[in-house]
Amino acid sequence: MRNARPLRRALPALLATTLLAGGLLVGQTAAAGPAAAARTTTCDIPKLRTEARKERDRAAQLRRLGAPAEARKALARAESLERRARQCADAEENNRPPLWK
Repeated sequence: MRNARPLRRALPALLATTLLAGGLLVGQTAAAGPAAAARTTTCDIPKLRTEARKERDRAAQLRRLGAPAEARKALARAESLERRARQCADAEENNRPPLWK
């Protein structure tokens, strides 16, 4: 009887430790999925620049045809696409790991 008393204390402590460690591992793997997905690139920089170039060409053509209002809208869309491409390029530059790590 005397030997059973330490086991009665040790087994529940061991069980609780095992459950906590398992819960932490499951929690970490569940949180790792969205974090890894957040690092993927969501914008295609060359495609954005190509679309901006097409919009600039369209704006020039509309200006030549005598439609200044539509040309201004096309030019604004081109500038918006170029701004988005710059923001994506800056985001990729700033998210790279440092060289010394």
